[in-house]
Amino acid sequence: MSATMMRVVIVDDEELARHVIREHLGNEEDVEIAAECANGFEAVRLANELKPDLMFLDVQMPKLDGFEVLELIEPEIAVIFVTAFDQYAMRAFDAAAVDYLLKPFSAERFRSALERARQRLATKQPAPSASELKALARTPDQAAERVVVKDGARVHIIPVGKLDYVEAQDDYIELHSGQKSWLKQQSLASLEAVLDPNRFVRVHRSYLINIERVTKIEPYTKDTKLAILTDGAQIPMSRAGYARLKELMRIE
Repeated sequence: MSATMMRVVIVDDEELARHVIREHLGNEEDVEIAAECANGFEAVRLANELKPDLMFLDVQMPKLDGFEVLELIEPEIAVIFVTAFDQYAMRAFDAAAVDYLLKPFSAERFRSALERARQRLATKQPAPSASELKALARTPDQAAERVVVKDGARVHIIPVGKLDYVEAQDDYIELHSGQKSWLKQQSLASLEAVLDPNRFVRVHRSYLINIERVTKIEPYTKDTKLAILTDGAQIPMSRAGYARLKELMRIE
């Protein structure tokens, strides 16, 4: 963060909303508006290129929503979410102590959020976990429909229906779809929390599989079995994991 100026990017798909934030920031002597944009893909690109100190980030946007953008940008960037009322998003923000503005907001509320962002930057507080925040913000019956992955400057969107299985790799997960795979810095447990539990099952501490891809089950060791998937992958299953799979697939 600059000793004198805080560089800001404004992200909102509504021009009027961006204008309101721009007007409020015009009263702040230590703020430089580095850029504005109207969608999540552009937000990720600008975050990579400009490396701003702070981002005002709309939650509900086309292409990528605010939570997905947070997953893909550097954790050093402070974020103030801007949103219309949504009880689950609000619960997530409160739980993670994330700064947010509820539309419509007052000048006083804006200054309060901006001051907290300044403090976060000054003390270099770690950013909240994007994946955990995303899980908290979902309604109980709302499963993720896609997974976003950053690969250099590119962003891949993987529909969950196309996922074959996911493997834990230390601090990363490896997502497998067809003959392709992607690495993402996220825990297997946090991904499992947002996927449809009737479709994806944890069969091993290191594997989460799409039950629609299972073609057969074979013995492996005394206490484990193998799930053979449509792409030929052989996934080891623990005793507890096999029990969960049997229950979901109604195997006798």
